[in-house]
Parts: sequence; C-alpha cells; structure tokens
Amino acid sequence: MTRTARGAKRFRAGVGAVTFNGSGQVLALERRDVAGAWQLPQGGLKRSEMPDQALFREIREETGLLPRHLEKKFEAPVWMGYELPADLRSKKTGRGQVHKWVFLELVGDERGIKLKRNGEFKAWRWCDLADLADSVVEFRRAIYLELVLMAAARPR
Repeated sequence: MTRTARGAKRFRAGVGAVTFNGSGQVLALERRDVAGAWQLPQGGLKRSEMPDQALFREIREETGLLPRHLEKKFEAPVWMGYELPADLRSKKTGRGQVHKWVFLELVGDERGIKLKRNGEFKAWRWCDLADLADSVVEFRRAIYLELVLMAAARPR
C-alpha cells in the first residue's frame, strides 16, 4: 500500500494552541523539516486522551511551556479541519486533521519557551496572527484566517 493510500478516508483528531503574549502577538514555530514554514503549536490526540490533556502535552512537547505558564482564555466553538495534499497523507494523519483550537495567554515572561534540540521545530517567534495566517502553508490558511476572526472577537 502506498503512503498516500493508508488512512486516506479518515481525519486525525487533534488540538491547536493560539498563545498570545502581553503585546497581543502569537507564538509561532518554524518547522525543522521545512525552512521558513511557520505555524501554531498543534498535535494529535492519543487514544483515550481528552482534548485539554492533549493540548498541554503538545504545548509542553513542542515549546517547553507548562500549564503554569499559560492561562486558558477560550476555545473555538467548533472543531476545524483541513485536508492534506495527497503526498503528505500518512497512516498517522489520514486524509487530514480536525482540531479543537484553544486560545491562551502566556503568564509571566517567555523564559519557559525551550524547543527540543532535535524536535519538530527549530525556532520560535512572536508575530501578528494575521501575518502568520497570510504566510502559512496553503492547506492550513482557511483555518488560520478563521482563528484571526475569533481572536479579533475574543473577550478581553
């Protein structure tokens, strides 16, 4: 069976984090495998894992931040998904991904951000969410544009 055929009918459930700093910018991560590809932290749910558990596990794995570094503000009202291009599908991801997005605020300073030496991401930065949405890979763009709208309407 080819890579593109495995799991092609299902979508992987996951979580995503929109983490704001005190200046209203979001935490973006640059992928190690694709130079210049920036995205928000996200990842899949493990078997029998609840979304909040997956959220804080993924954030810890990808950024080094712990729950004490973050304050949960609100969640997107619906799960949002995207379909992956055929050449990026795998048994793990299936046809695409469907995420529960959560908006958080960094509590304190950014010293808790520590990327793993050989992890999925090689750099991090603070940026405007709308700018990130404009530059993110095409198959994620519609989701990120929705996140921009939600962030603009977020409770202060």
